[in-house]
Amino acid sequence: MQPQTATLSPVSAENSRQKFLIAALNSTAIYVLAYYGVWAAHEGSKVAMSRLLGIRGLWDPSRIVYTLADREWWQLAVLGVYGIGPLVCFFIGVAAFWWYWKRERAHPGLFKLLLLWVAFHACNAIFGALLADSLRQEGSWYVTDWLLRLGNAADVVVALVAGLIQLGMGHLGSVAFLQAHDSHTVMKFANRKRMVIYTLMWPWVGGGVFIGLSKLPYFSMHEALHLLMMGLLIFPLILGCVNDPFDSTVKRAQPSHIAWGLILLAVLGAVAWRVALSPPVSIL
Repeated sequence: MQPQTATLSPVSAENSRQKFLIAALNSTAIYVLAYYGVWAAHEGSKVAMSRLLGIRGLWDPSRIVYTLADREWWQLAVLGVYGIGPLVCFFIGVAAFWWYWKRERAHPGLFKLLLLWVAFHACNAIFGALLADSLRQEGSWYVTDWLLRLGNAADVVVALVAGLIQLGMGHLGSVAFLQAHDSHTVMKFANRKRMVIYTLMWPWVGGGVFIGLSKLPYFSMHEALHLLMMGLLIFPLILGCVNDPFDSTVKRAQPSHIAWGLILLAVLGAVAWRVALSPPVSIL
């Protein structure tokens, strides 16, 4: 006798595909919403520090451009302006992950996934951004350069270490990411490859494209590299999820549905950010 192969009925296959599409749409909206929240905290704290120190510049939808000449900067200004954003993101990331891990991961709903993406974006705003900025010698690269004052070799080492930390965070985060999903269909180990495509690759690529398009013509290489460096966290997450047999989820999972509220918030957040900062706002 030939062994029987388990196949899905056309209805079951269509339902499964629909659940993955819903998961992709919701995850992309959450990715964008979390990004704008972390980006607003990063840039807002940078602007507040700039005003406190009397440093002038222009704030557009994609970045802050300072109009001071190189000789007008001093060490406290450099460390304060370029260090405050990563510092704020550190506390946001720790708080979001603690909230997720201690209070939300056993509960149904999408809020826990939002918290986790906030933590991931905060991680990228520190470590991924440092690596990206070091490539162009701008942004948070100034902090390590002015602190160490050991030349380009030391700056390169620090940047590479930041990249390795980002990779490690992605690997460690796979367990938390798996526990952030409620759908039994999406969580099945047999569907794991589809899961990472729809819930990790789609948000990263689709969310990044949406963010970039929403900021044209202001979208900068500075921000593009930051978004690209999220891949250093995404790919270890994918590898960890694919190889982890964990497929349990909450006992009373909610039916899959499109989170129109989150989608609307993500779109409105992008529109509001664009309208508020174009034309660019003068600092001081």
